[in-house]
Amino acid sequence: MHFKFGFIIILLLFASLLFSQTTHLNYQIQISKLIEDINKDSISILIEKSEYKLTILYNDKRIKSYPVVFGSNPIDDKLRQGDSCTPEGIFKVRALYPHKSWSKFIWIDYPTTNSWKKHNAAKSSSVISQNSSIGGEIGIHGVPAGYDNMIDEKYNWTLGCISLKNVDVNEIY
Repeated sequence: MHFKFGFIIILLLFASLLFSQTTHLNYQIQISKLIEDINKDSISILIEKSEYKLTILYNDKRIKSYPVVFGSNPIDDKLRQGDSCTPEGIFKVRALYPHKSWSKFIWIDYPTTNSWKKHNAAKSSSVISQNSSIGGEIGIHGVPAGYDNMIDEKYNWTLGCISLKNVDVNEIY
C-alpha cells in the first residue's frame, strides 16, 4: 500500500496514562484487506501519545491501529531541536523515502505555523533559550533491524519521531 502525500497526521496531547494498556484495532489484518480502493485524500493518521498508538482512519472511520513509541521525552510537546519530544498538532506528509537505518521514513511537515508560534512563545517566556533552533526532519519510521522489541516494551528511543515495527511502517508506507 502506498499512500503518497494526501493524508494528514494528527498528534494528540499526551494524557496522564503514560503506560496504559491498549488494544490495537485490526492489528492482525493487513490494511489492504480492510480498505480496497483507496482515495488518498480520505486517509488520515491519528497518533495518540498516551495510548502509544497510531491509527489509520479512512473517511474519518478508524480502520486499523499499530503500537508506536516516541522521543525519549514522550510527555511534552516539541519546542526546540534536541528536546527529544514528539511534536503535537496537525501535520501533512512532505515525502516518503527508504531509510538505511530504520526501513522507511514518512516525513511530516514539522515545523508548521502553529509549531513556530509555540516555539516563539517558549522563547518569549524564557522556557527555551533565545538561540534555540526549532528543529525539523520529524517523521514516522521503523526501528533498527532486529529491534522490534523496543516497540513492544514502549521504549521511547527517537529524537522526536514516531517509531513503529518495520513490518508495520512498511505496510502503511
